[in-house]
This record gives sequence, C-alpha cells and structure tokens, in this order.
Amino acid sequence: MQVTQNFIHKFAPIYSSCNLFLTLTLMNLSIDKSWTLFIDRDGVINRRPGAHYVSSWEKFEFLPGVRKAMALFSNMFGRIVIVTNQQGVGKKMMSVGSLRRIHSAMLREIEKAGGKVDAVYFCPDLEEKQDNCRKPDRFMADKAKNDFPDIDFNKSIMAGDTENDMLFGKNVGMTTVLINTNHFSSPDEMADIVFEDLISFASSLISNDLNK
Repeated sequence: MQVTQNFIHKFAPIYSSCNLFLTLTLMNLSIDKSWTLFIDRDGVINRRPGAHYVSSWEKFEFLPGVRKAMALFSNMFGRIVIVTNQQGVGKKMMSVGSLRRIHSAMLREIEKAGGKVDAVYFCPDLEEKQDNCRKPDRFMADKAKNDFPDIDFNKSIMAGDTENDMLFGKNVGMTTVLINTNHFSSPDEMADIVFEDLISFASSLISNDLNK
C-alpha cells in the first residue's frame, strides 16, 4: 500500500477516572467510518527517546500494545493519519530520507498486525523558526484535509502525549485524547479524555462498540 509521507514547512476538561464516565463520553461520539483518527508518534506509537531523537529504525521501539491498537482502530475509523514534529531533521541529526525509512518500516509492522495508516505528516522545522509548521500550529491538519477532503475535523480525534498535541486538536475543533505516557499530574486540565496508553484507548472504543 502506498502511504503518503509529507514533510511540511511553512478546554473544558471532561476527564474522570471512572471507566463508566469514559465509556459514556465515547458513546456520545458515535464513532464510525466517517471519523478520522489523528495520532502523534513519539510517546504514543513508539517509546519517546528522552532528549535524543529516533534517528534510525534500530532506535525505534513500539510501545506495548500499539500494533494491536492500530489494528483495532483500522476497523473503526475511516481514516488514520500520523502527525509528528521531527526537528531532528532541522538539527541535521537525521536526513529526510532516514526519517522516511523509519516511517516505512513502522508502517510495514503496523500493516503486518492488521492495521493501516492513510498518511504520515512530519514537520522538520526547528522550534525557534518563525512561522513553523510544528504542532500546535494547524498546518499538518490542513494539509491532511487538503489531501483527504472527506476529513471532517468535527468528527476527528487527536491522540497525543503532550500539551501541544492537545492544542493542535483544539485549534481545528477535534476531540482530544491524551495518552498519558508522560504521567502528567493534572491530565484532566489538558484534554477531553485521558488514557494511560494507546491500547487502553482502543479497548475502550471496542467496549463501547459492543455495548451499542
């Protein structure tokens, strides 16, 4: 499958630790194939490398349950898009070609597990660059919408592990899901819904679907 890989230049909290509350929130969304899932990469799909960058496939490590989660998402969402800030390219710590090879290998592993990804968008800009395309700027969301006109931001979810991911989603009207691998002490102040990891999010959607 040919997958787009693009590099780009340019809260009212409702979280509760109660599983019933989370299920009711997800039920209200009525997720089906008309929905799009936007997902961050580092800290959500793969282990975040601390102060370093994943500069080769050998340094890429899927987080537990991610491949299964991606397969489950693929049965629920019409489109799945990965959006990731990768200023390691701007810092000359890896090339665009190296990053594309990492993403190609990642996608092969996801497909082997039964998942699918429609596109991967990455921003190589440095954080200090003016008018950069990095999240929380909406540029990558608009690029996805341009490439896939059927995307409706009001029927989209942004799943990420940072405040910038949540702001990115809110900037275009998405529902935000914090994957709290960074163990924020007050996650309810950042996102609409919070889960410990991606597989917990996927499992909750499956449970919601079975209870319809």
